[in-house]
Amino acid sequence: MNRDLTALRPELVWKHFAQIARIPRPSGHEEAIRAYVAGVARSLGLECSEDEAHNVYVRKPATPGMEDRKGVVLQAHLDMVPQKNNDKTFDFEQDPIDAYIDGDWVTADGTTLGADNGIGAAAILAVLEDSTLVHGPLEALFTATEETGMDGAFGLKAGLLQGDILLNLDSETEGELYVGCAGGLDANITLDYATEPAPAGCKAYRLCVKGLKGGHSGIQIVAQRANANKLLFRLLNRTEGVSIASVDGGGLRNAIPREAVAVVTVPDGAAFEAAVAAYEKTVQAEYAGVEDAIRIFAEPCEQPSEVIAGEAARRLMRAVVACPDGVERMSEAMPGLVETSTNLARVVSDGRCVKMQCLLRSSVNSAKEALGEAISAVMDLAGAATELSGAYNGWNPDMESPILKAMTESYEALYGRKPLVTAIHAGLECGIIGSNYPSLDMISFGPTICYPHSPDEKVEIASVGKFYDFLVHTLRNVPRK
Repeated sequence: MNRDLTALRPELVWKHFAQIARIPRPSGHEEAIRAYVAGVARSLGLECSEDEAHNVYVRKPATPGMEDRKGVVLQAHLDMVPQKNNDKTFDFEQDPIDAYIDGDWVTADGTTLGADNGIGAAAILAVLEDSTLVHGPLEALFTATEETGMDGAFGLKAGLLQGDILLNLDSETEGELYVGCAGGLDANITLDYATEPAPAGCKAYRLCVKGLKGGHSGIQIVAQRANANKLLFRLLNRTEGVSIASVDGGGLRNAIPREAVAVVTVPDGAAFEAAVAAYEKTVQAEYAGVEDAIRIFAEPCEQPSEVIAGEAARRLMRAVVACPDGVERMSEAMPGLVETSTNLARVVSDGRCVKMQCLLRSSVNSAKEALGEAISAVMDLAGAATELSGAYNGWNPDMESPILKAMTESYEALYGRKPLVTAIHAGLECGIIGSNYPSLDMISFGPTICYPHSPDEKVEIASVGKFYDFLVHTLRNVPRK
């Protein structure tokens, strides 16, 4: 495998991305990447600081003759989603990402690549380093812990940014300009349970759902991919005499669950194995053309000493089966865009309770709130407690935006066609930053990144060049104040 990313163009972007990929930076463990950014800035003689929310801020003066242009804030987040294949041994807090060139793409060996949002951060560092560029006053904002709660954006205080325009470099389709995004809401659910001795005379199995595509719970939710938690509990709920000893399904709140595992006991092993095999075929047929590698199987395992008490287990199974998941409503205003969705991201037991986590998204605040109420109602019927938290509003499009007009003209001048102007069903930091800086004129754009938040993540090499050239051209043609 060719791992020499520095041979790619634009040279400065790939140089910095190659370094970023080697720095462990899962959400909440971003000390080293902050130090790298600050080190680059200071080596260039640029003003650099870190705020209380651990955002890193850099200022670069305008090039001569460009002082009268509107100030631009370039923004990207520093953390990445840590997801790996089940058979991959990897410590995201210690190990560098093994990035390599695969034809027209850069990807990673069995883990997320971190192009989301490492390419955006690398592009900003390239702009800061390149003394040949023409631009007005620049600020760079590298935000903290975006993937698990947008902590940096929430912690950004009013008065720090001086610019008039914010360019968020965290979108994932080259040639598209995003002018709006969905808001979000977390549903954290707890179902307490008692245990009882595992039933005598039963056979124990490790029931596994694997091979799903997963992906970003905002971007890929429209693809109607399977949710491993839902598939696992659908089978459990229809299995006569099953007892559940433990469950561990899904991972991060913003990733569609790819795998789920439960340790169970059943009175008739042969019948259970046959039912699992038949269920696998049913699900494979249901998701034909969407999921091409679903595996559902049961492996004999050591007999557990305890299981979730029968009534609590029944309530758990019905709660997960009934919990809303996936696309709830499509947008009427923008065809093809999801308006409202939810992702049942996590179901895990710890011997005392089962914790579930859903991430709700909507561009309509009232719809997001109603969905939260629906999930709370389902869980209340099951005797579970639901905490709704972390709400943030979406970003409403401004089709008369001056920077939108300038960037549309720049893209057409470079590539001979207009960019697609759209919104995204994901939580960009623009909505949160805009609440503290309501006068900012904002656009989000980026290169083409496929399958973010999954080990299949990859970034198209040619699109990185187009994205960066577009960024440079935009900075040269920013409107005057």
